[in-house]
Amino acid sequence: MAYKINADECLGCGACAGACPVEAISEKDGKFEIDADTCIDCGSCAGTCPAEAIKEA
Repeated sequence: MAYKINADECLGCGACAGACPVEAISEKDGKFEIDADTCIDCGSCAGTCPAEAIKEA
């Protein structure tokens, strides 16, 4: 199961994108989103999010 970023809680800091080992996270309109097809469900992104905006989908 892939992770998902809650857009309302995302600060747009990009910490999650830098932590993703498969580059599944991209920025769009100042917020970040996770490509579910690329995500390997490792949780690295969730551990780096200062807003705790990333949860398992």
